[in-house]
Amino acid sequence: MAAVVSYCKPSPFLGRSSPSLTGKSPCRQPFRNQVQRSQINALFWGSKKSVEQQVLDFSVVDFTITGSEQEGATENQGTSKKIYLSVISSILEVSANEWDACALDTTGPEKFNPFLTHGFLSSLEETGCAVKETGWTPCHIVAKDESQNILGVVPLYLKSHSYGEFVFDHAWADAYYSYGMRYYPKFQCCVPFTPVTGPRILIRNTLFKDQVLGVIISVLKDLTAKMKYSNQVGNHFYETRKKFLVFICCILPAQSDFISFDSPRFHHYTLPSHLKMSGINSEKKVSCRGLECSTTGKIVIIKDSFCSFDEFLMDMKQSKRKNIRQERKKIPAQNLTMKRLRGYEIKARHWDSFYQFYRNTTDNKWGSPYLTRDFFHNMGSKMGADVLLVVAEEGDELVAGALNLIGGDTLFGRLWGCHPGAYYPSLHFEACYYQAIEAAIELDLNTVEAGAQGEHKLQRGYMPVTTYSCHYLVDESFRKPIEEFLVREATQVRLVMKLLQDSGPFKDGIEG
Repeated sequence: MAAVVSYCKPSPFLGRSSPSLTGKSPCRQPFRNQVQRSQINALFWGSKKSVEQQVLDFSVVDFTITGSEQEGATENQGTSKKIYLSVISSILEVSANEWDACALDTTGPEKFNPFLTHGFLSSLEETGCAVKETGWTPCHIVAKDESQNILGVVPLYLKSHSYGEFVFDHAWADAYYSYGMRYYPKFQCCVPFTPVTGPRILIRNTLFKDQVLGVIISVLKDLTAKMKYSNQVGNHFYETRKKFLVFICCILPAQSDFISFDSPRFHHYTLPSHLKMSGINSEKKVSCRGLECSTTGKIVIIKDSFCSFDEFLMDMKQSKRKNIRQERKKIPAQNLTMKRLRGYEIKARHWDSFYQFYRNTTDNKWGSPYLTRDFFHNMGSKMGADVLLVVAEEGDELVAGALNLIGGDTLFGRLWGCHPGAYYPSLHFEACYYQAIEAAIELDLNTVEAGAQGEHKLQRGYMPVTTYSCHYLVDESFRKPIEEFLVREATQVRLVMKLLQDSGPFKDGIEG
């Protein structure tokens, strides 16, 4: 265990009012071993260490709900139904058919989200990516009726850090530590290692779906009261002096309402309008077009009139079209051949090579290789035709690849990598962006979503869309400062969004 010691100063988001959280100078707060008015600011453990913790003590709880009246429904109106909620330690405790039925009922076939499937999430667990040892302890919530039929599920994780989330709440954790409080562990409702939006509370389409949703939200908020953490050596989790919970529920469809829990964070995800949330303190309307990304992520809207990539380019300014065409000409000039492989066309050798490319990317960017070699093999086997792998070949050798997943109306571009030591000008743009647009047109999809970050995507037709996350903090003393910070952050996000939209590659009057 290593301790990072820094001179005590308020976190930047707390503003001038931060000392009032405790009524004392933060430098005089609980940590006693101070040196020159410094304090322990954060604690870090090596990622390779096993995360030991108490077994989550959350017994099955039951609720009685009443069906709501719906048009055309004649059966079971006004009848009572008992549902049972429990926390499971692995998604493998739920069958793939039952989990996927919840996901598909929530999104509908037209908005099918491959990242919410049992195949994708179970691959993360089975191959050691999203597990207790990596700081992602599965605590999925399952709602069942009296006949043991599953009515709803929630992909939920108990986390000891903020890596692999794309929400970036590290400053919040720093502020907690600055005041002698612990930010971790926290619950996170998300798709691990994936900045993709979509529903996170997955409900079967029954007469009781709104009531089931309300019960699940109530349980999510109350779950922290059931938690006790032992103060064992090398443990990520401790007995807290003051109980608190950070719960992040990340959900989105386009054209949605944003319904906050107690503190909305204007950064990554939002809640879908078709889910009526209960027990929520405030509501704010937000209009989003297309699929989401972060303010530095990008999407391409594929119009129905596009029959080819050249037709897509015709909406761009002449200089931008010329630049893209020049970049694409460099691929055959380097003796490279591009292929799009799907389902059974992707062999074990492709995944082995792609893992090598993926590791080259993470190593060069000082990133963390969250995913294992086995993950790609496992995920590819389970998800079949929902996987699209773009590869580049030089002769008979694979030299680069880009991983995409196919949704109901969207192609999700996710990971990219190239052969170590090799450099091919413009190959990144071709494999990740131009091939994805061509594939989406070919598959009759509406959108290409290229993930978070990367201003270079802008000039290649990928425009930014605002995204949101939703946070519930039990610790009342931090709610107001964080809320004030979010108001300031939202102003800056809107300004950046305006600048990015104005600098897009499309002709005047044409929105990308």
